[in-house]
Amino acid sequence: MKRAKKVVSLVVATAMTLSLGAPVMAGAEETITINVGYENATTEPAAIAVEKWAELVEEASGGTIQMELFPNSALGTKSNLIDQMVMGENVITVADGAFLADYGVPDFGIFYAPFAFDSWDEEWAVIESDWYADLCDQLASTAGIRVLSSNWVYGSRDMMSIKEVILPEDLSGLKLRVSSNDLSITSFTDLGASALGMDMGDVYQALQAGTIDAVENPVVSLANRSFQEVAKYVVRTGHILAVSMWICSDSFFQSLTEEQQQILVDCANEAGLYNNEIQDEAEAEALTTLEDAGVQITDLTDEQKQVWIDAAQYFYENDTDSLGWTEGLYDTIKAAAAEVLAAEE
Repeated sequence: MKRAKKVVSLVVATAMTLSLGAPVMAGAEETITINVGYENATTEPAAIAVEKWAELVEEASGGTIQMELFPNSALGTKSNLIDQMVMGENVITVADGAFLADYGVPDFGIFYAPFAFDSWDEEWAVIESDWYADLCDQLASTAGIRVLSSNWVYGSRDMMSIKEVILPEDLSGLKLRVSSNDLSITSFTDLGASALGMDMGDVYQALQAGTIDAVENPVVSLANRSFQEVAKYVVRTGHILAVSMWICSDSFFQSLTEEQQQILVDCANEAGLYNNEIQDEAEAEALTTLEDAGVQITDLTDEQKQVWIDAAQYFYENDTDSLGWTEGLYDTIKAAAAEVLAAEE
């Protein structure tokens, strides 16, 4: 089912692209160079998949579209790159829902909210929905940012700590590193933690010094940063099923022919499927690395997971207005997913 949903995402994304009706601004023989900047190291699954994307684009375009890759933030920060995009530069980067929410479409934040999705199948269904297509169009019209692909798994975000955490009650008094945005800080404070925004580069030393007690991120990231040396507990909450969203300037996107748009999007989605395969492999390897280092890994029972989901409802009922979300957004995405899933039965 998971793989089937991602394949459907590819088809729907392509259909959306074809419907845009972009003007023909560049001849078929003209070579277009696109700079692709991202934070990932070249050894990470996402970076390997971007290389695949570039190869697919070059092949499909007959070499008329070239993607120049800049890993390790070599082209600048995400904010820098988006500033370049807004000016119409030929730039692509990767973002997430919390980041895009700050560009005039707050509802993107639901993709970074705790326990918003019960499963990957449900999240793929939302991404395939008319609601999500409209959300992406809002971002294009409001911020001038076009979402090219949203079927790239970043990972299921879990918690790693210096003391055992099983249920939300265990977060009481726990200093938890979260992403530096209001959504993450507010939602994890609501769950009972003392949530602190902090750069991931500072987490190892902070755990070692006792400045923080825990961090949340996918296990691949946790293991790659060697946090198992300073923290020995992981609880697999899966509180955020994190997807990566590849974006470019809408003005640049509209300057391409329909065929060029289709190539860029189709190849992005195909590379996304490849990314997801190697992410699965990397996650299995990361769990082995953590276990070999003596980390206690706790998989929640269905009953324990429901306790977390129930606890997260306080955030949806009390704090989403301050983030500018549309009223009833949580119910809206559940309905959008249900409609897509029902149509496939």
